[in-house]
Amino acid sequence: MQGPDAASFLQGQFTQDLLPVQGERVAYGLWLDQKGKVLGDSFIGHGAAPDEYWIASLLSPGAMLRRRLEDYLIADEVTVADLSVEHAAVALIGEGVGAWLGSMPRPGRFFPGRRSPTENWEWIYPVGAAAAVSAALAGARAGSPAELERARILAGVPAVPVDIGPRDLPNEGGLDADAISYTKGCYLGQEVMARLKAKGRIRRSLNRVSGPGPAPVTPAALWHAGRQLGELRSAALSADGAGFVGLALLGVGQLPAEGGLALGAADPETIHVLAPPH
Repeated sequence: MQGPDAASFLQGQFTQDLLPVQGERVAYGLWLDQKGKVLGDSFIGHGAAPDEYWIASLLSPGAMLRRRLEDYLIADEVTVADLSVEHAAVALIGEGVGAWLGSMPRPGRFFPGRRSPTENWEWIYPVGAAAAVSAALAGARAGSPAELERARILAGVPAVPVDIGPRDLPNEGGLDADAISYTKGCYLGQEVMARLKAKGRIRRSLNRVSGPGPAPVTPAALWHAGRQLGELRSAALSADGAGFVGLALLGVGQLPAEGGLALGAADPETIHVLAPPH
């Protein structure tokens, strides 16, 4: 996004304060609708020009983000371009990867990610630099998508819009902790966020769960004693391959005191809620 009104426009749409975004600093936040429901998430940083910003998301579709932006462009002097096909990305996880990335000039840009509790970075680069990036990463262990997904789930990090999406509020996934500014002023959905902060009550919350067998197809309803208590939003095979771990949106105060959850109203209740990650 670029233009003389880019900064003020984004500040009025994004849930995170963009004023601290200077130089290489990046902000993580959300795009909400008028009711405070989560349409998508992204990282935002400064581009090459003073009035240019780049917007990157791990899972929220670029076409959706562009539509969300353009729907609210009225008289703002701003242009929006989707450059996703011109770029590729790799996630780096492990202690010291940030120092390694910053140890010499690298093509593209990199910033701290949200994949695991251990140090992790996102590196976005032009597709023309793919060979150079592959050479720089030669010898590094390549983790599978399943490993990355399992690490994210075990850390309790919600994926947007998979775990928390257009039917959900940010607070239900704990995203209010680091994706929302309560001091920046007005943005779309801000009134709802302010009311939630003042009341401090939500009806549902995202929980880590585990169960036996292969990872179920998600989303999937979760039942207890013949009553639906929530929905399994994402799942991945456990490290030992004997079961799965997942993230489920469940009613607050409705967790079973005894037994577990089931994927069907008449199925065995073999899915259990795990303690929050420390």
